[in-house]
Amino acid sequence: MKKRIALVTGGFTGESVISLKSAAVVEKHLDVERYDVFKILIYPGSWYHETKSGEKIKVDLNDFSIFLDNQKITFDGVFNILHGSPGEDGKLAGYFDMLKIPYTTCDAMTSAITMNKGYTKAIVHDIPELFVARSFHLFKNTEEKRKEILRDLRLPLFVKPNNGGSSIGMTKVKEPCELEEALVKAFAEDDQVLVEEFVSGREFSIGIFHAKGKTTVLPATEIVSSKEFFDFEAKYSPGVAEEITPGRMSEEEVVRVKRICEKIYLKLNCKGAVRVDYFLENETGKFYFIEINTVPGQTETSLISQQVRAIGMEAKDFYTDLIEEMFD
Repeated sequence: MKKRIALVTGGFTGESVISLKSAAVVEKHLDVERYDVFKILIYPGSWYHETKSGEKIKVDLNDFSIFLDNQKITFDGVFNILHGSPGEDGKLAGYFDMLKIPYTTCDAMTSAITMNKGYTKAIVHDIPELFVARSFHLFKNTEEKRKEILRDLRLPLFVKPNNGGSSIGMTKVKEPCELEEALVKAFAEDDQVLVEEFVSGREFSIGIFHAKGKTTVLPATEIVSSKEFFDFEAKYSPGVAEEITPGRMSEEEVVRVKRICEKIYLKLNCKGAVRVDYFLENETGKFYFIEINTVPGQTETSLISQQVRAIGMEAKDFYTDLIEEMFD
């Protein structure tokens, strides 16, 4: 019998639009000979499956089931492609854990920690050959903290919501007078904010996944943005950023990055496919960790999709590997 897979998408944040695009691509490439796929859309106060005719079938939250064609349908597993909350921050993972339904992404603890950029950096900072930019982790926007930041950190600075994604609410601060406005913008998105020193270097993003007993580090994508940094527009508007896969790295850099990324994946107890963003510093070539994304985008142009194609792997096989891994 074919396994029933719930393809979970939507979300509670501005990233829901990207989540829907990712889900459309995943749905197109899933192996329908192996799986019966039901797209489940999750919004605040509204969880439902939409039929081909447009009818919205409400999800029974007691056991994550739907009633369709006079029968109750439960799911063997969940393909989680919900970016942001509640799919990426551990809330859904905890819910599925209680119902004993397997899912394709990291567990509740890892998801919650990695959603928090400051906490993640605190965990990975002692991995050999990995560096992190000096930073402040803020819970309030006060004049005292702003003075401390300007005294202890070197401009320019990146100010970003600590738990956000897709670079929403992020600002590059070049002058001291710009800091307060940048903090207001970031705190409008989150109740925690990270302020980091700017690292001058080449920016890369790299996918990592575990399947069939081995961890695979995909070829990195080099990001050359025409903007000040790889912001929301650069990520999702064609032509704003050049994405080169595989990225331009020396043989030594490729080997070193792979070594570091395998350790990041292991130390954070990751599952499924994740994406690590990093800089290689211009002067030194040092690996500077930016962040990890545990529900990376899966649109046709997304970085992971590019990287999977770069190793000659079909999207269908990649998604099958992720699904089968959650049942092991």
